Amino acid sequence: GSSHFGSSRLHTHIFHCSSPSPHLDAMGRPQKRLQTILNQCLCAAQPSCSHPILIGGELTFAEGGKVAPVINPATGEVFDYVPDASKADLERAIAAAKKAFETWSQTPFQVRAKAVLAFGEELERRAEDFAVNLTKEQGKPLWAAKGEVAGFVNLCKHFAQPENELKPEVVETNDQRRVEVHYFPRGVVGGITPWNFPLDMACNKILPSVITGNTVVVKPSPYTPLTTVMLSEVAAKAFPAGVVNILSGGDQLGQLIVEHPDVKHVTFTGSAATGKRIVATGASQLKKVTLELGGNDAAIVLPGTDVKKAAPKIFGGAMFNTGQVCIAIKRVFVHESQYEQMVEALADRAKKSVARVGDGLKEGVMWGPLNNKAQLERVEGLVEDARKTGGHIVAGGKRMAPTGKDSAYFYEPTIIANVNDNTRIVKEEQFGPALPVLSYKTVDEALSRANNSEFGLGGSVWGDDPEEASKVALRLESGMTWVNDHLSPSESAPFGGVKSSGVGRERGGKVGLLEFVESKSLYVPVKK
Repeated sequence: GSSHFGSSRLHTHIFHCSSPSPHLDAMGRPQKRLQTILNQCLCAAQPSCSHPILIGGELTFAEGGKVAPVINPATGEVFDYVPDASKADLERAIAAAKKAFETWSQTPFQVRAKAVLAFGEELERRAEDFAVNLTKEQGKPLWAAKGEVAGFVNLCKHFAQPENELKPEVVETNDQRRVEVHYFPRGVVGGITPWNFPLDMACNKILPSVITGNTVVVKPSPYTPLTTVMLSEVAAKAFPAGVVNILSGGDQLGQLIVEHPDVKHVTFTGSAATGKRIVATGASQLKKVTLELGGNDAAIVLPGTDVKKAAPKIFGGAMFNTGQVCIAIKRVFVHESQYEQMVEALADRAKKSVARVGDGLKEGVMWGPLNNKAQLERVEGLVEDARKTGGHIVAGGKRMAPTGKDSAYFYEPTIIANVNDNTRIVKEEQFGPALPVLSYKTVDEALSRANNSEFGLGGSVWGDDPEEASKVALRLESGMTWVNDHLSPSESAPFGGVKSSGVGRERGGKVGLLEFVESKSLYVPVKK
């Protein structure tokens, strides 16, 4: 299995069926401790069950000791196991979160901030272990995994800043009355995260929830559950029992979170199709949702742009994290006068990049594998569809095995020319290292075609005059647009999309925090 903190201690507890945690049960029921011990005894018969989940402040294992495998995409082989939580486990977690909300919602901001800082400090102490396991489960290079861990730590410091306290605001005063707006946490938040940035997305669910006074139940993707589950020991040290609960399990567990009447807010990052199902499921309860969904980001290269300067940045914006980024460049529109030059420049970059694709733990690797077999097959299918419908694969277009394992999920960086707007890889979100390049005649035409999408997450415009390019960028129908750049969000700006790319916003200071609270207007007459 993978390395993990406290391994000898936990293995000892498992095989001697003793309690793994000094934390008291959130509900104060001794029989739940007995259930934990029983689960650990059952877990001893399961392979490598060494990573506990967190329920009500207690580090425990899934009901019946059930576990699920974690696959390393660089080999296609199982390298560890995590608990596979049941409906009963989830019920316990939600009940614990609901109970903890009674006190956490009344806890002063300064105390909540101190817990968030402690969370970050504990994670920082274990950063190397988290980064290595993140690379193993997700596939990204170790340098990128270290960056993801460091980003989480920095966001703990960010959210704990005094300016993030949502204080009452006076919005009107006159000789008759004073009007104030107050903010109150909602209750239990259900956080469901994807497999491309497991820790970063867990951060987006946990930190804004708890700093605003909510409690949270987090469920990671079954493809990348390990590092989120590893957060259980970190959270158990930093937060009061029940404030943060972490469970790993299949997709059905996510469905149960959305359906549960005690979960007052669902924050989800993933596909548009799943986001729509969440809205439909929660409609009967008018459940509050924050949805960060898919994208089909277009990059428009304006006529006369320096192609040699722009091409490497566009390639990087498309291929970062092996293209598995919601705001990666998914389509490139190039003026017909420079089309062949751009295709050639991108293809040259792709061909030279093959040598730096490999196991993320290997030094010098820039791009890892796709995360899972289903995604590999999807990208492969979209490229083959483009090939069969007249597209020209000018670079890549096939699987590769840099680790010597045919079972691994590697695919060459791929550039596709001579496709049209109805080609599936142009119309759909590929979420992988395959980039279609399209030709246009006028900028208005390029904008119209770029906006002709169900998605509207990000986009970019490239040109030698940034001010002129920014005018075009504002016409893109997306929640975020860049000029001569892509993939560089700011903590000060809200993150999110329009159309089928989502509902609500994350981060961006107060804008993101307001997603997690209810407002109340208070009208106070002036005493005569």
